[in-house]
Amino acid sequence: MVIQLRRALPGRSRWLLYPVVGLLAVGAVGGMVESVALARDQRTYAMPGTSHDIGGRRLHLDCTGSGGPTVVLESGLGETSPAWARITTAMSRTTRVCAYDRAGQGWSDDAPGPQDGLQIAADLHTLLDVAGEKGPFVFGGHSTGGAYAMTYAARYPAEVAGMVLLDSASPDQFTVLPAFPGFYATARPVIALLPTLGRLGAGQLFGMVADPGLPEPAAAQALAFQTSARDMRSQSGEFSVYPRVFRQARALTTLGEKPLVVLTATDGQQDGWPVAQDRLVALSSNSSHRLVPATHDALLPDRHASESSVRAIEDIVRSVRTGTQLATP
Repeated sequence: MVIQLRRALPGRSRWLLYPVVGLLAVGAVGGMVESVALARDQRTYAMPGTSHDIGGRRLHLDCTGSGGPTVVLESGLGETSPAWARITTAMSRTTRVCAYDRAGQGWSDDAPGPQDGLQIAADLHTLLDVAGEKGPFVFGGHSTGGAYAMTYAARYPAEVAGMVLLDSASPDQFTVLPAFPGFYATARPVIALLPTLGRLGAGQLFGMVADPGLPEPAAAQALAFQTSARDMRSQSGEFSVYPRVFRQARALTTLGEKPLVVLTATDGQQDGWPVAQDRLVALSSNSSHRLVPATHDALLPDRHASESSVRAIEDIVRSVRTGTQLATP
């Protein structure tokens, strides 16, 4: 193309087109890198657990351990089932625990379009039924995964025995957090660009410096998914329907006496976050609010912060088994 430009355009005019040619070259190389990386990852990372047909699509579910109640883990934005590796390894020693991938993430098939909380709850309900997992379940939700868990509890209350909200997003995200509406308006068009950047190989560049903080092989698996164009498309779709997701989560007005632990990360809190977390605690008359000196993102991968997450889930499991009130930590 450069040679043809030199021949076809005289003088300095061709210099205006050289940057376009450069961008096309970068895009071509980036796209090639992304395609090679995707093929490599598909060969390298074997799927743990099982893939189940939920009606024309297959979702990935990885359950380990034995005993009840079974713990079901709901990931936040951009997280996949390997992100729970520290939690599942610890919990599987005392009870059954299941991590899964929502549609479009990890080892699960894509959905036709972005899914809201009700659609995600319906998918998970079908997945657990098809897989033969018996409830009622203890749900653990991190970040936006907490909002999805709340929607599930509102839609299928008989299937929820208790809940752990790990620095969970709030159903009142747009009203209680003063800066969130402005952040969302600014971030939405930026995040909409993620799939295009991913197809150009930008995720692979990020993967060269990112460290998920998880043990292997979960760290490599999580990073491979997180840096793929497919995952970026999934994140963009989920983010686009956040107003609907949080509105649907407000359908859960109470858990009654079902045990609830709200774990709040204290490092880097937004204005309004403590108020939002206190409102979550009020969902149950058998609840405990625990503060952890860690960041929002550290509650799953960090070795020390994840221990607090494990203790919270263990306490809920114990409360469900014994029918007793949560003990003060």
